[in-house]
Amino acid sequence: MELGIGIGWRPEIAAEVESLSGIDWVEAVAENLCADHLPDSLVRLRERGVRVVPHGVALGLGGADRPDPGRLASLAARAELLGAPLVTEHIAFVRAGGPLTASPRLEAGHLLPVPRTWDALDVLCENVRIAQDSLPVPLALENIAALITWPGEELTEGQFLAELVERTGVRLLIDVANLHTNHVNLGQDPAKALDELPVEAIAYVHVAGGVERNGVWHDTHAHPVTAPVLQVLAELRSRVDPPGVLLERDDAFPPATELAGELDAIRATLRRAAPPADPRPSPRDAAHDGADAGNGGGDGGRAPAAAVPAGTRDRTAVAQTALLSALVAGTPAPEGFDHRRLRVQSRALAAKRADVVAKVAPELPEILGDGYRATFLAYAGSRPMSGGYRRDALDFAEHVLIAGGPEDPVARRRLTYWWQDRSGARPPRRTTRLVRAARAALVRK
Repeated sequence: MELGIGIGWRPEIAAEVESLSGIDWVEAVAENLCADHLPDSLVRLRERGVRVVPHGVALGLGGADRPDPGRLASLAARAELLGAPLVTEHIAFVRAGGPLTASPRLEAGHLLPVPRTWDALDVLCENVRIAQDSLPVPLALENIAALITWPGEELTEGQFLAELVERTGVRLLIDVANLHTNHVNLGQDPAKALDELPVEAIAYVHVAGGVERNGVWHDTHAHPVTAPVLQVLAELRSRVDPPGVLLERDDAFPPATELAGELDAIRATLRRAAPPADPRPSPRDAAHDGADAGNGGGDGGRAPAAAVPAGTRDRTAVAQTALLSALVAGTPAPEGFDHRRLRVQSRALAAKRADVVAKVAPELPEILGDGYRATFLAYAGSRPMSGGYRRDALDFAEHVLIAGGPEDPVARRRLTYWWQDRSGARPPRRTTRLVRAARAALVRK
């Protein structure tokens, strides 16, 4: 499946993406699209023949639970709405707790690494099969960037991916920026990973920018692509001709001219790294590519399904819950983890929560002013996220009001009205009654 050169479509740069020349396809975050209609910009791009691939971030296929049928149905609906050739997700877990551990559900709000163990692989493979059978088009999975590594891992990243492909026939979305991130943060060699993974299974490639702070590489998607990331792209191109390469940018969006310059650098890297005569089969010519060209529910050349051994999901659930609880709820760190890295990851998760809540509810930083970020980080330190970001925004506003804030009466009145207007119908808990009483008192003033 030939894709070509693409860019991540985001509402903030919709006009810039439309203005760029030489764009063959775009990728859109699936959860940010409505299931029944498309943004006008994507409609215009599709009318020009630009393909659109939905990129999911919330399935959590590496988690202990089986994939949520509602989330799968939503992703399938977006693939059909877009007429997409495939859908993509991540090899990660994003939530933990719940029935398997008889503990409160916790949301990471971020992609967290699964341990490269046989137990985790068994769970992941079954989850991938469930997803494949629920989707109308082929599925490709992305390797993620990590700040932490699990103790007692039994496989390298390349071996883990190769085994996943062998068992499920799933395609791969290789993010070369994430390979660079793991090189800086975890000492993992990108070239070794590329040597070990099945390059013939690559559906396409991500390229993105980041920044290094205090010896830790942060995969921000808010900085220009660096030379070391382009070098990893060159390493990959020296092994295989990828069907597609896409530039990602998620924040601090530059002008279209800068995006065009980064795309030109990607094209130049691919040209320079191409071998004179590549004897290796490209993904588009591989035998299993034809098998994957059918719908997502077929076997696609997969090995026969094997049941997850008894107790595997339970063990995975306990381990992931302990880690996520340490990161977002301040519980003791599980044995074997680097405590300093856990603190870095914990701060990064809280900072991302603050940033995303400010985007989905821009009225909150406007009402709270310069105190928004410090107030939210203090809240996040004691209140793990248990739902999505919109629910988090409402819970944060409620928390501030119950605590007697903001001090400024005008800001308190505005925040009360904002919360009341968006909280919707739900059982009137004690905190709700207090907020409503506060609103009535404010109105009387």
